[in-house]
This record gives sequence, C-alpha cells and structure tokens, in this order.
Amino acid sequence: MTPPPSGRETPPQEDDTGLLAPGWAGTPAAAATSDSAYLRALLDAETALTRAQAGLGLAPAAAAAAVTEAADPARFDVRSLAERARAGGNPVIPLVADLTKAAGEEHGPYVHRGATSQDIMDTAAMLVAARTLGPVLDDLGRTERALARLAAGHRDTPMPGRTLTQHAVPTTFGLKAAGWRSLVLDARDRVRRVRDSLPAQLGGAAGTLAAFRAYGAVDAAALTGAYAREVGLAAPALPWHTLRTPVADLAGCLAFAAGALGKLAADVLTLSRTETGELTEGSGGGSSAMPHKANPVRSTLVAAAARRAPQLAATLYGSLAAEDERPAGAWHAEWEPLRDLLRLVGGAAAHAAVLAEELRAHPGAMRRNLDVTRGLIVSERLSAALASVLGRARAKELLTELARRAHEEDRPLRELLAEQPELGEADLDDLTDPARYTGFAGALTDRALERR
Repeated sequence: MTPPPSGRETPPQEDDTGLLAPGWAGTPAAAATSDSAYLRALLDAETALTRAQAGLGLAPAAAAAAVTEAADPARFDVRSLAERARAGGNPVIPLVADLTKAAGEEHGPYVHRGATSQDIMDTAAMLVAARTLGPVLDDLGRTERALARLAAGHRDTPMPGRTLTQHAVPTTFGLKAAGWRSLVLDARDRVRRVRDSLPAQLGGAAGTLAAFRAYGAVDAAALTGAYAREVGLAAPALPWHTLRTPVADLAGCLAFAAGALGKLAADVLTLSRTETGELTEGSGGGSSAMPHKANPVRSTLVAAAARRAPQLAATLYGSLAAEDERPAGAWHAEWEPLRDLLRLVGGAAAHAAVLAEELRAHPGAMRRNLDVTRGLIVSERLSAALASVLGRARAKELLTELARRAHEEDRPLRELLAEQPELGEADLDDLTDPARYTGFAGALTDRALERR
C-alpha cells in the first residue's frame, strides 16, 4: 500500500480548475481570470507599449512587429514564470526576460523599454477586469430582463410582507421582483461605469516617465494616450502607482454587485423553504443522502459569493494607504483578492441569470401563507378603518382582544369580527381580504419597470 503523503512533500502543480469553487468553475469568469488569461494580458500590455512607442517614432516599426509576433502565449511556460517570480516579487520580471529573448537580439531591447513592472501588472489587471466584466454585464442584463417579466406577470399577486422575520402587511410578488431588478440595475450601472473607465498604467520607475523622456518622448499625454489606445483602456491623467482609485472603484462595484445578487438569492432561499413554498428554483440540485430533496443550489452559490465579497473588497480598500511613489506589499496584496472578486461576481452573475430565468412562483402558496395568521396580517388596515367607527382607543382595544382570541381559539379574525354588534354594517369581506390591502404596490411596480 502506498503511504499517504507526509505533508512535507511538494504536491504536483495543476491548473486552478475551481474544484472548491463551484460558484465560478466553468463560467466565463473562470476563463477570463485564469493564469493563461493573465499571461495573455501581460503580453498584451508589453506589446502595446512597444507599438505605442513605435507609433510616436520612439522605436522602429520592425521592433513593434517583432515583439508582437514573439508574444505568443504558447511560447511561455506559466509555471516557470510563477516559480521565477519569487525572486523579484512579481511575474513581469521573468516574463520580460523571456519576451526579450523571443524577440531576438535586434528587437529585444525595445521590450519593456522605459516601463516598470507595476506598469505592466496594473495594465494587465485592468485588461483582465475589462474582459471579465463584459460577460458579467451580459448576465446582469439577462437577470434584469427575467426579473422584469416576473414583476410584470405578478404585478398583483399578493403575498405576505415580512419584517424582522414575521408577517407584517401584504405586499405583492411583483413589487418584490421589481425591487430585485432595481438592485440588479444599480449593479449594472456601477459595473458599466467602472468598466468603461478602467485605465492603462504608465509611469516608469517612480511615476515621472523619466526614462521615456530620455528615450526621446516629448509629450507625456501623447505617450500615455498612445499606450492606452494600443491596449484598449482609458488614458490616465496621472500614473496611479500609489493612487489606487481604479482598484478601489473595481472593489466597490464588484462588492455591490455581489450584494445586490445576494439579496435576490437570500429571498429565494427563504421563500423556497419547505414550510413556505412560495418560490422554487427551476432546476434544483440533489442531495447525496436524501433523494426527495431539490436544493436551491444556484441561490446558495450566489449567497456564498455575497458573503465573501465584502472581505475581499476590504483588502483592496486597505491597499489605498500605499506609501511613497511605489509601495512594498500594498500593490502586491491586490492581485489575488481582485481575481477572487472578479471570479465570484462573474460566477454569481452567471448563476443569477439562470436563477431568474427559471424561477417559479407559487401564488397558491403565497395566498395560503397570507392566511396563516388567521387574518391578522390586515390588522393595520382594520385599525385605520375601525377607528373612524369606534374611535381610536376602542378600535385598538377590540383588535387586541380579538387577536388574542384568534390565536387561542384558532378562529379567523373575520369570524370574530362578525360577532361584534358594534361594527354594524361594516364590509368585513373587503376589510379582511389581504389581497385588497397591498397599497400602491401595483403602481410602484409599474414605476420601477419604467427604468431601463
């Protein structure tokens, strides 16, 4: 029998396949944030720099072509780059060495010329973010459209409104779905705004672009603008080595998106409980031990992402306090939590889209649950209506007494009210019907659905 590993042996290195991350494994975010995707982004950042300099007459056109041709990801060993990155603290240093060699003796000197490692790492991170946020926005669009259909279709479907876990007053499922959609649209707008403003990074060793000037650059704005155009990102007003607004903005929009989708998931999880039964996921997951179960798996995965995202964002916000012109540790601390956030939100958005598209509402269960409190869910309405007949003090006294009796005698409030001669000819059917006490829920739903 082969003995188990001692724990001191070096385990075999494998690609990050997401074995412990079903929330994002196999989603577009997995491919967009893989090591291979980061390698592609690093190479894109390097080749764009050489092309930008060539476009300004600071490097030969042949060098730009040679460097771009040499930057074939298949020619680079990601595992080797990762291992050699330990020597300098980042993977750009060994990548530059390999790309310089691949470009050849004549054109190799134009690789990375004038830049610092953080220029390339930051630019690559923004490229990865932009490429990940595209599918995220697509999935947020799918989610909001599905929720719009639910809200319109259930505009007047009554259900219990719940506050502090207890029945409060009736609401409608249409208004609830419209609220989910509003959050998703808020997330979409924030993500879109950040995605469209993600900047390239170019500052050189200490953010002065001094080396580029030494190589012949005469206009800093022209240089950074040319680089930004080549790489497909926004042009920064200043180098942002220690001005981490772009990363903080990413952290904020991603954490918000996770929370917005988490609200949808939290409500679905609560309303799909066996005892409640008001919602059902369209394709529930199975249990390893209980064949009868159809677990709300997509909601679970979205909820898990929402729980993790704030802490990851906190790490990125913590890196705002970066010392000097380039920091030790603060910049490096961003890489993994940023990738994790992109993966979590990318996965959550993909699952939320399917969740919303396949979500099934059960109006019968909603109506049944409205009656659980024997009509007491409309006590607020009765207080207002009966006060005009009995006076405020007597109305409160009577309803308090009848609420107690409804519980103790297990009788509907409507029946107990009918026994009160002092109520005269009050229309008790109307007053005690929860479906007739949903306020402006329909109008609010309509107004919410006007938003695009």
